[in-house]
Amino acid sequence: MANKLAITLTRSLIGRPENQRETVKALGLRKVNQTVEHEDNAAIRGMVNKVAHLVTVKEQ
Repeated sequence: MANKLAITLTRSLIGRPENQRETVKALGLRKVNQTVEHEDNAAIRGMVNKVAHLVTVKEQ
């Protein structure tokens, strides 16, 4: 596994279920095209998998 993950919100949250909105918020993303870095661990990977259709992930 990579050391860090760069996670970018690429799709809007408009019309998405509340659990997906909360997951994106917990990742620290607020606006489209905003990128955050997180340590690569199982918890973050699970959150990314839950909203994989809304974000893009780049391993660093």
